[in-house]
Amino acid sequence: MKGEKIKIGRQYAVSIISVVLLSSVCFLLKEYIDYQIVALLLLLMVSILSIVYDIIPVTIAAVLSAFILNIFFIDPILHYKINNAENALLFFIYLLMALVSAILTNRIRKQEKKIREKEEKEKTIKLYNTLLNSLSHELRTPISTIIGAIDMLKEHDVLISPDYKSVLLTEMEIASMRLNRQVENLLNMNRLETGNLRLKKDWCDVNELIFLVIQKFPDLKTHQIIFKPEEEFPLFKIDAGLMEQVLYGLVHNAVLYTAPGTIIGIELREDKEHLEIIIWDNGIGFPEDKKEKVFEKFYRLPHSKTGGTGLGLSIAKGFVEAHNGTIFLQNLPQGGAHFTIRIPSEVSYLKNLKNE
Repeated sequence: MKGEKIKIGRQYAVSIISVVLLSSVCFLLKEYIDYQIVALLLLLMVSILSIVYDIIPVTIAAVLSAFILNIFFIDPILHYKINNAENALLFFIYLLMALVSAILTNRIRKQEKKIREKEEKEKTIKLYNTLLNSLSHELRTPISTIIGAIDMLKEHDVLISPDYKSVLLTEMEIASMRLNRQVENLLNMNRLETGNLRLKKDWCDVNELIFLVIQKFPDLKTHQIIFKPEEEFPLFKIDAGLMEQVLYGLVHNAVLYTAPGTIIGIELREDKEHLEIIIWDNGIGFPEDKKEKVFEKFYRLPHSKTGGTGLGLSIAKGFVEAHNGTIFLQNLPQGGAHFTIRIPSEVSYLKNLKNE
């Protein structure tokens, strides 16, 4: 309540001061401009105020401008001139124009605000439905797989061969990892949106970080991941946990949405205390008109294969920007996607620091 009073008080003050300052400047220049020009300038000021302020402060500014115009700019100067029908008509016409301008502009602003709120509400509902639809599939599928495998093992444990039991356990593991990944995505998005993300920076060997990410794809047979470590690469002070999730998400995305046989490459670069990590593939790339949208929350390319909630790239962008870095997407001339991560960071060439 106190904050609202201060806000309203500021509107009154700014409205009155704006009209007085403009009138003062016009009064100093009254030898060069006539009162019709001053009237238009004051009307313009009232219209501008009505765009950003409430109707009552603007109405006061309109009435004040009418009296200032009448007293200081219409001959005889410094004399109240509503002394006949003509002067009264002139005064009230100006006052009416100022009030109408203020009221109409204020109504237009309120209408635009309602339209924006309606659009935001519709967008929120659409995002909610998108998330609900995605989660209903992404969570139900692995849960059903796990429950089905458990029921099979419980009911037919004696009759199941060791090989088939191994298959069931592998399916359960894959489903559990998929379920865990979706839950992590939701938690990470919540951390980004609520501002609860806190970086835990430490010296990191980025070569080891990338090898750790690659090791999370132990049985990958459909794609080839290539990475040549940079032996003389320095240590960078980053949040290794968050960057691991970023790199895993980009590589997993490439595995999920490119054709079998696609090569996925990872490269490292150092540029003036900036860490650059490049992840590329030789697939078909992204539609040129959709490249900027792929980082939006819940966005999925049209005709994408089933799977995913459209959060992965949005989270990757959020984690990189939490490092004050940037991530951008290009299509390679020969085909394929090319993600570049660029992060400012402290650099050290003393390898033994990573063991401290």
